[in-house]
Amino acid sequence: MPDLQPKQHWFIRYKLYHIPFWMLYNYVFWALYTGSAYEAAHEMYFSVLWAKSFFYTIFPAFAVYFNLYFLIPRYLQKGQYGLYIFFLVLVIIASSFLIVPGYFVSAWLAGTNAKKMWGMTWDLNSFYNAAKTEPVKSTVAAITLGMSIKLTKNWIETQRRQQALEKEKLETELKFLKYQFNPHFLFNSINSIFFLIHKNPDMASASLAKFSELLRHQLYECNDEQIPLSKEVTYLENFIELEKLRQNPNLQVNVNIDEGYSSGIGIAPFVLMTFVENAFKHVSKHKTEPNWINIDLSLTGIQLSFTVSNSAGKNESRDVVNYGGIGLKNVQRRLDLVYPDQYKLDIQDNADSFSIKLELQLTAITINPSVQLIS
Repeated sequence: MPDLQPKQHWFIRYKLYHIPFWMLYNYVFWALYTGSAYEAAHEMYFSVLWAKSFFYTIFPAFAVYFNLYFLIPRYLQKGQYGLYIFFLVLVIIASSFLIVPGYFVSAWLAGTNAKKMWGMTWDLNSFYNAAKTEPVKSTVAAITLGMSIKLTKNWIETQRRQQALEKEKLETELKFLKYQFNPHFLFNSINSIFFLIHKNPDMASASLAKFSELLRHQLYECNDEQIPLSKEVTYLENFIELEKLRQNPNLQVNVNIDEGYSSGIGIAPFVLMTFVENAFKHVSKHKTEPNWINIDLSLTGIQLSFTVSNSAGKNESRDVVNYGGIGLKNVQRRLDLVYPDQYKLDIQDNADSFSIKLELQLTAITINPSVQLIS
């Protein structure tokens, strides 16, 4: 498979831009320290002191990278603050001492020795006196700058990622609301109840109560990742009863729902609903042949078995998997996200029928007592 990622320039791939950055940093630092930009440039790039400047550039940079990519992930991010500070101090000391030989190299390039040029000798006391001044300041400044850049970069990336997640969440919620409030279903249900008011007031009253419960569930009870299975089943039953009102009289709907389950069993909202809606949407419209929908739900422990089948005409079942709304393909994608490796979905698309069988491993949820009181 060809690489779809854009190829980076070798200068960026190997992060060679870090070299001019540290050269520029060291120049600015030294110019501020000496108080003369010209003197700093001459000393660093146009005299034998370039060797000393090289040591001032390379070892603080190594200290920065060692801190960012080893000490911080290994100790600081794991809460081992004592060890982090201890090793960070060691890195600063090591970097400062490694800078000192640059003075000797520069003296050698100048044709003299470090004692005449800098007043330094090859002994520990001389190294210590030299390292505790400019080398320590340079290393600490470099580490501080590196951490500041890294923290700023991480903050910007976190903000961008947060904005992307919020945008994705908003788009998902808008799509979900469009699915929840299906105008076609709502208006047909209202019209069916309206005609029942004069024909059968008792049935109209019961249907209106079911319609109210259905809307309540959509608005208030399905906002969590998991809801009690009992609420999802109640929603399904109300939906089925309302759908019966607006279907042809020759449609036979058989519902077999096992009521023997614990109230502490949870399920993601609207997972089952899509399959039922799909059956009502694509059931056959035969005039001389039977039209039917069979819905079965059973629970063994936390293992849910859900089967929905419906009669289909010659052209009804062909577009079932790709029909509008949330769609069976999107439901399958949602199952992959919410229940990875915890479900089996079997879809049978036959000439005269369409059926799905879902086996789903549910989870126990803790129900907030205040929510139970409100319900």
